Amino acid sequence: MVYAFVLFCLSLFGFVGAFGVETDEMKSVSVIEGDTFTLQTDTEMKKDDLILWRFGAEDSPMAEVNRSAQSISVSESMKGFKDRLHLDPRTGSLTVRNIRTDHSGIYEVQIIGNKILRKTFNVTVYARLPGPVISRDCSSPSSSSYCSLVCSVVNVSDVTLSWYKGNSLLSSISVSDLSSSVSLHLNVEYQDKNIYSCVTNNPISNQTQHLDIDDLCQIHSDSECVCCCDSTKAVIQLVISALVGVATVVVLGFEITSRKAEQKRQTQTSTSVH
Repeated sequence: MVYAFVLFCLSLFGFVGAFGVETDEMKSVSVIEGDTFTLQTDTEMKKDDLILWRFGAEDSPMAEVNRSAQSISVSESMKGFKDRLHLDPRTGSLTVRNIRTDHSGIYEVQIIGNKILRKTFNVTVYARLPGPVISRDCSSPSSSSYCSLVCSVVNVSDVTLSWYKGNSLLSSISVSDLSSSVSLHLNVEYQDKNIYSCVTNNPISNQTQHLDIDDLCQIHSDSECVCCCDSTKAVIQLVISALVGVATVVVLGFEITSRKAEQKRQTQTSTSVH
Protein backbone atom coordinates (compact mmCIF):
# COMPACT_ATOMS: atom_id res chain seq x y z
CA MET A 1 0.00 0.00 0.00
CA VAL A 2 2.76 2.41 0.94
CA TYR A 3 4.69 1.44 -2.18
CA ALA A 4 1.68 2.21 -4.37
CA PHE A 5 1.26 5.62 -2.71
CA VAL A 6 4.90 6.51 -3.36
CA LEU A 7 4.53 5.57 -7.01
CA PHE A 8 1.39 7.74 -7.23
CA CYS A 9 3.23 10.74 -5.74
CA LEU A 10 6.14 10.33 -8.11
CA SER A 11 3.79 10.08 -11.09
CA LEU A 12 1.92 13.19 -9.96
CA PHE A 13 5.21 15.09 -9.56
CA GLY A 14 6.29 14.08 -13.04
CA PHE A 15 2.93 15.14 -14.46
CA VAL A 16 3.16 18.58 -12.89
CA GLY A 17 6.84 18.92 -13.82
CA ALA A 18 6.11 18.20 -17.45
CA PHE A 19 3.74 21.13 -17.61
CA GLY A 20 6.26 23.26 -15.71
CA VAL A 21 8.77 23.15 -18.53
CA GLU A 22 9.17 26.36 -20.53
CA THR A 23 10.93 26.05 -23.89
CA ASP A 24 12.22 29.07 -25.80
CA GLU A 25 12.32 29.21 -29.58
CA MET A 26 15.57 27.84 -30.99
CA LYS A 27 18.15 30.54 -31.70
CA SER A 28 20.58 30.35 -34.63
CA VAL A 29 24.17 31.39 -33.96
CA SER A 30 26.92 31.78 -36.58
CA VAL A 31 30.61 32.06 -35.69
CA ILE A 32 33.98 31.86 -37.45
CA GLU A 33 36.40 29.01 -36.76
CA GLY A 34 38.93 29.94 -34.08
CA ASP A 35 36.72 32.58 -32.46
CA THR A 36 35.33 32.66 -28.92
CA PHE A 37 31.57 32.94 -28.42
CA THR A 38 29.11 32.76 -25.54
CA LEU A 39 25.64 31.20 -25.37
CA GLN A 40 23.64 33.33 -22.95
CA THR A 41 21.06 31.90 -20.53
CA ASP A 42 19.60 35.39 -20.05
CA THR A 43 18.88 34.61 -16.41
CA GLU A 44 20.25 35.13 -12.90
CA MET A 45 20.72 31.86 -11.06
CA LYS A 46 19.01 31.39 -7.71
CA LYS A 47 20.66 29.54 -4.84
CA ASP A 48 19.00 26.18 -5.51
CA ASP A 49 19.14 26.34 -9.32
CA LEU A 50 20.93 23.72 -11.38
CA ILE A 51 22.04 24.42 -14.96
CA LEU A 52 22.86 21.58 -17.37
CA TRP A 53 24.38 22.03 -20.85
CA ARG A 54 24.18 19.34 -23.54
CA PHE A 55 25.63 19.16 -27.06
CA GLY A 56 24.17 17.23 -29.98
CA ALA A 57 22.78 13.80 -29.13
CA GLU A 58 24.88 13.42 -25.95
CA ASP A 59 22.86 11.93 -23.07
CA SER A 60 25.20 13.14 -20.35
CA PRO A 61 25.71 16.88 -19.68
CA MET A 62 28.78 18.49 -21.17
CA ALA A 63 28.84 21.05 -18.34
CA GLU A 64 26.81 22.03 -15.28
CA VAL A 65 26.54 24.69 -12.59
CA ASN A 66 25.12 23.89 -9.15
CA ARG A 67 24.71 27.03 -7.05
CA SER A 68 23.65 25.24 -3.86
CA ALA A 69 26.70 22.96 -3.98
CA GLN A 70 28.83 25.86 -5.22
CA SER A 71 30.26 23.66 -7.95
CA ILE A 72 31.06 24.06 -11.64
CA SER A 73 32.01 21.00 -13.66
CA VAL A 74 32.84 20.16 -17.29
CA SER A 75 32.44 16.61 -18.55
CA GLU A 76 35.71 14.84 -19.36
CA SER A 77 33.88 12.76 -21.97
CA MET A 78 33.59 15.81 -24.23
CA LYS A 79 37.11 15.39 -25.59
CA GLY A 80 36.49 17.64 -28.58
CA PHE A 81 35.93 20.54 -26.18
CA LYS A 82 38.94 19.91 -23.96
CA ASP A 83 40.11 23.14 -22.27
CA ARG A 84 37.71 25.18 -24.44
CA LEU A 85 34.67 25.55 -22.15
CA HIS A 86 33.95 28.16 -19.50
CA LEU A 87 30.83 28.53 -17.36
CA ASP A 88 29.65 31.74 -15.76
CA PRO A 89 28.93 30.85 -12.10
CA ARG A 90 26.37 33.66 -11.83
CA THR A 91 24.28 33.09 -14.97
CA GLY A 92 25.37 29.65 -16.17
CA SER A 93 26.14 31.03 -19.63
CA LEU A 94 28.47 28.82 -21.67
CA THR A 95 31.58 30.17 -23.42
CA VAL A 96 33.46 28.11 -26.04
CA ARG A 97 37.00 29.22 -26.88
CA ASN A 98 38.84 28.55 -30.15
CA ILE A 99 35.82 26.84 -31.66
CA ARG A 100 36.19 24.33 -34.54
CA THR A 101 33.96 23.52 -37.48
CA ASP A 102 33.07 20.13 -35.96
CA HIS A 103 31.60 21.99 -32.98
CA SER A 104 28.63 22.95 -35.17
CA GLY A 105 25.36 21.52 -33.89
CA ILE A 106 22.58 21.83 -31.34
CA TYR A 107 23.41 23.13 -27.85
CA GLU A 108 20.75 22.82 -25.15
CA VAL A 109 20.63 24.27 -21.66
CA GLN A 110 18.19 23.31 -18.90
CA ILE A 111 17.74 25.68 -15.97
CA ILE A 112 16.20 23.62 -13.19
CA GLY A 113 14.64 25.45 -10.23
CA ASN A 114 11.03 26.07 -9.23
CA LYS A 115 10.32 25.32 -12.86
CA ILE A 116 12.38 24.05 -15.76
CA LEU A 117 13.46 26.45 -18.49
CA ARG A 118 14.92 24.97 -21.66
CA LYS A 119 16.84 26.91 -24.31
CA THR A 120 18.31 25.53 -27.54
CA PHE A 121 20.88 27.03 -29.90
CA ASN A 122 21.69 25.93 -33.45
CA VAL A 123 25.37 26.83 -33.83
CA THR A 124 27.04 26.93 -37.25
CA VAL A 125 30.82 27.33 -37.38
CA TYR A 126 32.25 28.62 -40.66
CA ALA A 127 35.86 28.11 -41.73
CA ARG A 128 37.96 31.24 -42.13
CA LEU A 129 37.86 32.50 -45.70
CA PRO A 130 41.10 32.61 -47.70
CA GLY A 131 41.61 35.71 -49.83
CA PRO A 132 40.81 35.43 -53.56
CA VAL A 133 43.67 35.60 -56.07
CA ILE A 134 43.43 37.45 -59.41
CA SER A 135 45.67 36.38 -62.31
CA ARG A 136 45.82 36.35 -66.13
CA ASP A 137 43.58 33.74 -67.72
CA CYS A 138 45.95 31.55 -69.73
CA SER A 139 43.14 29.34 -71.02
CA SER A 140 41.50 32.16 -73.02
CA PRO A 141 42.79 33.20 -76.48
CA SER A 142 44.76 36.45 -76.50
CA SER A 143 43.06 39.60 -77.78
CA SER A 144 44.34 43.01 -78.78
CA SER A 145 41.33 44.68 -77.13
CA TYR A 146 40.57 42.69 -74.00
CA CYS A 147 42.54 41.36 -71.06
CA SER A 148 41.35 37.94 -69.84
CA LEU A 149 41.44 37.46 -66.08
CA VAL A 150 40.47 34.79 -63.59
CA CYS A 151 39.76 35.09 -59.87
CA SER A 152 40.27 31.91 -57.83
CA VAL A 153 39.95 30.70 -54.27
CA VAL A 154 40.92 27.26 -52.94
CA ASN A 155 39.79 24.90 -50.16
CA VAL A 156 36.47 26.56 -49.40
CA SER A 157 32.90 25.50 -48.63
CA ASP A 158 29.58 27.32 -48.48
CA VAL A 159 30.95 30.43 -50.22
CA THR A 160 30.11 32.78 -53.07
CA LEU A 161 32.78 34.16 -55.41
CA SER A 162 31.87 37.40 -57.22
CA TRP A 163 33.24 40.02 -59.61
CA TYR A 164 32.24 43.64 -58.99
CA LYS A 165 32.60 46.76 -61.15
CA GLY A 166 32.51 49.49 -58.56
CA ASN A 167 29.49 48.55 -56.44
CA SER A 168 27.72 46.71 -59.26
CA LEU A 169 27.70 42.91 -59.34
CA LEU A 170 28.96 41.55 -62.68
CA SER A 171 28.93 37.78 -62.06
CA SER A 172 29.06 35.27 -59.23
CA ILE A 173 29.30 31.55 -58.48
CA SER A 174 28.34 29.71 -55.28
CA VAL A 175 29.42 26.38 -53.81
CA SER A 176 27.92 24.60 -50.80
CA ASP A 177 30.17 21.56 -50.42
CA LEU A 178 33.93 21.55 -49.88
CA SER A 179 35.66 22.46 -53.13
CA SER A 180 39.37 22.30 -53.96
CA SER A 181 39.12 25.35 -56.24
CA VAL A 182 36.51 27.86 -57.38
CA SER A 183 37.20 30.22 -60.31
CA LEU A 184 35.41 33.06 -62.05
CA HIS A 185 36.50 34.68 -65.33
CA LEU A 186 36.38 38.31 -66.47
CA ASN A 187 37.33 40.24 -69.62
CA VAL A 188 38.23 43.93 -69.36
CA GLU A 189 39.56 46.42 -71.88
CA TYR A 190 43.26 47.18 -71.56
CA GLN A 191 42.66 50.89 -71.04
CA ASP A 192 39.67 50.44 -68.71
CA LYS A 193 39.84 52.87 -65.79
CA ASN A 194 36.95 51.44 -63.77
CA ILE A 195 37.50 49.86 -60.35
CA TYR A 196 37.10 46.07 -60.33
CA SER A 197 37.23 43.76 -57.34
CA CYS A 198 36.82 40.06 -56.63
CA VAL A 199 34.99 39.11 -53.43
CA THR A 200 34.56 35.79 -51.64
CA ASN A 201 32.00 35.64 -48.87
CA ASN A 202 29.99 33.33 -46.63
CA PRO A 203 27.00 34.32 -44.44
CA ILE A 204 29.16 36.08 -41.83
CA SER A 205 32.42 37.23 -43.43
CA ASN A 206 34.07 38.26 -46.70
CA GLN A 207 37.47 38.78 -48.34
CA THR A 208 38.10 41.30 -51.13
CA GLN A 209 40.88 41.56 -53.72
CA HIS A 210 41.03 44.67 -55.94
CA LEU A 211 42.16 44.40 -59.56
CA ASP A 212 45.25 46.35 -60.62
CA ILE A 213 44.65 46.59 -64.38
CA ASP A 214 47.93 48.45 -65.05
CA ASP A 215 49.88 45.64 -63.39
CA LEU A 216 48.11 42.55 -64.81
CA CYS A 217 46.93 43.89 -68.17
CA GLN A 218 50.01 45.42 -69.76
CA ILE A 219 50.02 44.78 -73.52
CA HIS A 220 52.95 42.56 -74.57
CA SER A 221 54.22 42.52 -71.00
CA ASP A 222 56.60 39.89 -69.72
CA SER A 223 53.83 38.46 -67.55
CA GLU A 224 51.66 38.00 -70.66
CA CYS A 225 54.44 36.12 -72.44
CA VAL A 226 54.93 33.86 -69.43
CA CYS A 227 51.21 33.32 -69.22
CA CYS A 228 50.80 32.37 -72.87
CA CYS A 229 53.86 30.20 -73.02
CA ASP A 230 53.44 28.19 -69.82
CA SER A 231 51.69 25.29 -71.58
CA THR A 232 54.14 25.32 -74.53
CA LYS A 233 57.09 25.38 -72.14
CA ALA A 234 55.68 22.41 -70.26
CA VAL A 235 55.28 20.42 -73.51
CA ILE A 236 58.84 21.24 -74.60
CA GLN A 237 60.17 20.11 -71.22
CA LEU A 238 58.30 16.81 -71.54
CA VAL A 239 59.68 16.25 -75.08
CA ILE A 240 63.23 17.03 -73.97
CA SER A 241 62.89 14.62 -71.04
CA ALA A 242 61.64 11.89 -73.37
CA LEU A 243 64.53 12.45 -75.82
CA VAL A 244 67.07 12.32 -73.01
CA GLY A 245 65.56 9.02 -71.85
CA VAL A 246 65.73 7.52 -75.34
CA ALA A 247 69.33 8.71 -75.81
CA THR A 248 70.32 7.14 -72.49
CA VAL A 249 68.85 3.78 -73.54
CA VAL A 250 70.66 3.92 -76.92
CA VAL A 251 74.03 4.72 -75.28
CA LEU A 252 73.64 1.90 -72.77
CA GLY A 253 72.71 -0.53 -75.53
CA PHE A 254 75.74 0.50 -77.60
CA GLU A 255 78.09 0.05 -74.61
CA ILE A 256 76.71 -3.43 -73.85
CA THR A 257 77.04 -4.50 -77.51
CA SER A 258 80.60 -3.15 -77.70
CA ARG A 259 81.63 -5.03 -74.53
CA LYS A 260 80.22 -8.33 -75.84
CA ALA A 261 82.02 -7.88 -79.16
CA GLU A 262 85.31 -7.09 -77.37
CA GLN A 263 84.95 -10.16 -75.13
CA LYS A 264 84.24 -12.38 -78.19
CA ARG A 265 87.27 -10.96 -80.02
CA GLN A 266 89.55 -11.59 -77.01
CA THR A 267 88.26 -15.17 -76.72
CA GLN A 268 88.94 -15.89 -80.41
CA THR A 269 92.46 -14.40 -80.16
CA SER A 270 93.28 -16.53 -77.12
CA THR A 271 92.06 -19.69 -78.88
CA SER A 272 94.14 -19.08 -82.01
CA VAL A 273 97.29 -18.51 -79.94
CA HIS A 274 96.92 -21.88 -78.24
